Amino acid sequence: MSKKTNKQGKLIVFSAPSGSGKTTIVRHLLKQEELNLEFSISATSRKKRGNEQHGKDYYYLSLKEFKNKIKADEFLEWEEVYRDNFYGTLKSEVERIWAKGKHVIFDIDVSGGLRIKRKFPEETLAVFVKPPDLNELVRRLKERGEESEDKISMRVAKAPAELATAPLFDVIVVNSNLDHALEHAYQLVSDFVNE
Repeated sequence: MSKKTNKQGKLIVFSAPSGSGKTTIVRHLLKQEELNLEFSISATSRKKRGNEQHGKDYYYLSLKEFKNKIKADEFLEWEEVYRDNFYGTLKSEVERIWAKGKHVIFDIDVSGGLRIKRKFPEETLAVFVKPPDLNELVRRLKERGEESEDKISMRVAKAPAELATAPLFDVIVVNSNLDHALEHAYQLVSDFVNE
């Protein structure tokens, strides 16, 4: 993947601990047509959950396929988030969106977000979404009702390390009031894509 040419769009990264509200914010921004955003669909080696669809929610790859793509240098960034659970951004996905003349928006973990920022420092706006506190994070994860207590505990255990990375991002959006967080995120992205 080459460095930015005039035709290429920008990269907008949203990262946060699970339960911070980043997905809600990203979905809201995608509905704002004037921002000209398209969602970067991540690849994963994990199994589908519920009604998830290949090519819409994720690109589902077998563990072997994922590792082969790593060897072939087909990822912009990737990480083994949990044992044998790989997530990553395919270079072809970003190129596909740029070819449509759109900006790429990501909803990814903090490590992946920071790797994209390092690779494309000028073209990337890296936003960290911060929950008001850890208790609220736990409450939101439980309220979702999507995961076992073990999975929630695993996510909460990762949160302090993820929160510690916040200062490495360009900007922090504190999501204590969703309307304010949506407004703040919209303004940040609008300013960035129009500069």
